Amino acid sequence: MLFHIGGFHSHIDDDIGTKSGLWNNLAIQTKLVCTLIAVLAIAFTSNGHWGTWLVYGVALIGLLRISQVSLSKLIKRIAVESAFLSTVLLGTLFRGGGEVLWAWGGLQITTVGLMILGSVSCKAFLSLFILNILTLSTSIPTLLHGLMILRTPPLLVAILASMYRYIYILVDEFAAMRRAATSRNFSSRNVWQGKQRAWHRQVLGNMIGMLFIRTYDRGDRIYQAMLARGYQGIPLVLETPQIGQRDFVALNLTLVVVLIGQALYLQPKI
Repeated sequence: MLFHIGGFHSHIDDDIGTKSGLWNNLAIQTKLVCTLIAVLAIAFTSNGHWGTWLVYGVALIGLLRISQVSLSKLIKRIAVESAFLSTVLLGTLFRGGGEVLWAWGGLQITTVGLMILGSVSCKAFLSLFILNILTLSTSIPTLLHGLMILRTPPLLVAILASMYRYIYILVDEFAAMRRAATSRNFSSRNVWQGKQRAWHRQVLGNMIGMLFIRTYDRGDRIYQAMLARGYQGIPLVLETPQIGQRDFVALNLTLVVVLIGQALYLQPKI
């Protein structure tokens, strides 16, 4: 995959997006638009409309099959992302209203709280489901290319591209600093033990500060090199994928699924 940004090229050795199929052969702008429509439809459905989310879930299972994304990879990603969302979701459980099912001090679980927790969890899970299918079936440079085609602010695309291209360099920098500290008999297992815990905390603080300085210095050197190669802050779009008949079919199918779900949404809650 060859992605052009800021006057130089980046070669990405990645097998993502090389599989064939209806979903994988769509133009990138079609994929992004379909995903955006689906996420908005899921997010704007009111709490408690389980039938609507059931329709969307069945459609996403079909999408998973035609996209040929590995189910194990998808589950692993959603599990990691759900761990960060769990604290936010847990806070919705203690909403007031409805019948009180459990109470302890100032905390109480009500029927309304359970309904809100289930609804927000469905929205989060379905949104993560389709977004991860998109990222697992499409390479990051291609996604950035699609964002440029859809007139996303160039500065935002440039920031995302830089984050993707250099996050691994920062990880390597931290790994090198950690190896250097380990070679000097520094062990993180002893940070909270013994009389040297204050010294260990100081070393960790110095490592974090040094990593920030190295990050800033490397970022400045990279930016100066980009300017020397003609970078003007606007990623260049080399070519725009043509939209074909399959793209219109995908958009129509997405709209049909959304309309069916919204038709159930207008009915009384299940």
